[in-house]
Amino acid sequence: MNIFKKLTPGKHLYGASLKYPAVEVHSQQQEVVIAIGSNVGDRLNNFNEALRLMRKSGIEISRHGCLYETAPAYVTDQPRFLNSAVRGVTTLGPHDLLQELKKIEKDMGRTAGIRYGPRPIDLDILFYGKFRINSDTLTVPHERIWERPFVMAPLIDLLGLDVDNDTVASWHSMSVQSSGLHESWQKLGGESLIGKEGMKRVLPVGNWLWDWSEKTSIMGILNLTPDSFSDGGMYQSVEAAVSHVRSMITEGADMIDLGAQSTRPSAELISPREELNRLLPVLEAVLEMPEMEGKFVSVDTFYSEVAREAVNRGAHLVNDVSAGKLDSQMFKAVAELKVPYIAMHMRGDPSTMQNNENVQYQDVCKEITSELYSRVKEAELSGIPAWRIIIDPGIGFSKRTEHNVDILVGLPAIREQIAMKSLAVAHGPMLIGPSRKRFLGEICQRPVAVERDPATVASVTAGVLGGANIVRVHNVRDNHDAMRVCDAMLTRRRSRS
Repeated sequence: MNIFKKLTPGKHLYGASLKYPAVEVHSQQQEVVIAIGSNVGDRLNNFNEALRLMRKSGIEISRHGCLYETAPAYVTDQPRFLNSAVRGVTTLGPHDLLQELKKIEKDMGRTAGIRYGPRPIDLDILFYGKFRINSDTLTVPHERIWERPFVMAPLIDLLGLDVDNDTVASWHSMSVQSSGLHESWQKLGGESLIGKEGMKRVLPVGNWLWDWSEKTSIMGILNLTPDSFSDGGMYQSVEAAVSHVRSMITEGADMIDLGAQSTRPSAELISPREELNRLLPVLEAVLEMPEMEGKFVSVDTFYSEVAREAVNRGAHLVNDVSAGKLDSQMFKAVAELKVPYIAMHMRGDPSTMQNNENVQYQDVCKEITSELYSRVKEAELSGIPAWRIIIDPGIGFSKRTEHNVDILVGLPAIREQIAMKSLAVAHGPMLIGPSRKRFLGEICQRPVAVERDPATVASVTAGVLGGANIVRVHNVRDNHDAMRVCDAMLTRRRSRS
């Protein structure tokens, strides 16, 4: 609870043996940044446990960086690390905070060893409020931030390109570069370092650390409903569903999205129990297929009860068209399940989303960004790390034809606008799902959904070249070929730059 009233931003606290200076103290929340690293044991579980214990100790975590797998530094003969950082608030004084973090490290099995050697968990205070601190046990800012890409990258993730408060402004003022932390990151190499052998962003899915940047991923659609707009009623039996999944995997699908609740415009909602009755027999059969080795299964639902049951039966991701708005328990459930979460933009629910009031926009990309980021921010506050979040702008959901076209053209702008608020979210995967949607039929005069596959190929191609990482499609074969061409083009673009 010790806050040093006499300290001012940019001033140093000196003292070779001074642990708690004799100054007036008071209780006040301070914003902090804490780096996390692990390379011993179950690294991801170590991260989850450290986050739990930090929250228990009184640190309210508000933001998470991306998750990085990195080559070891200094002592190179040891396993690869997972690294990230979190931003939060605490009423703990700086030395009390340090003691709590050291206790967490000890409780999680960290022992004295060689400096920079292997460790189950490593927790470092990078920033504490607006203060510089230099005592016999603590230096803030952490003195080696500026030379460590594996620390700087997640630190930068926690910021937006906009400076959102005075505390963040003070962190920029403490940078070794006059223009702030972003310039310090650029001096190290910045984004050019990501994706190379020593450092890559990853998203944990099941037992995998998925580098989604290696290629565009294809999510094959499996509708288990009687009334979906394109293929309703075709795959309600387990046998038909398994056969279709086998075909999609053979044609190049990387993941399968199982949906047992229709989300077409004006669809009537069914109960979680009815949704589970449709879903679970197929989910269990699909997960037993040998062809699914190395593939992911997502469950397309906005009910937390369905999400919990599906993940407990083996599903790897939760795909929520409402971004938590239709079930107040969804964020809590996903945080506890510790699975990736696809948060999609939609206004209203499937039965109301195309109502006149839900399709009014002045600037559709800007408004999608604002509304979707507000949901992602709440998800993070609920305990879903940014490194588990995939964003989806919601093509076809509470959008008119011109809005959907604007989204396809404006994907780079959506990322840029999110980056103003959170670079972690902007650096994460983006999914688009224009497949066979009504707006393609209106543009191409194709009233029958299955005749819109060429238009789908065109729209996902535009989307991927604009920055989408995952495409959700009905026709896997044709879109797989299109994505291979897109990936070849993107590889050439990167090599030339």
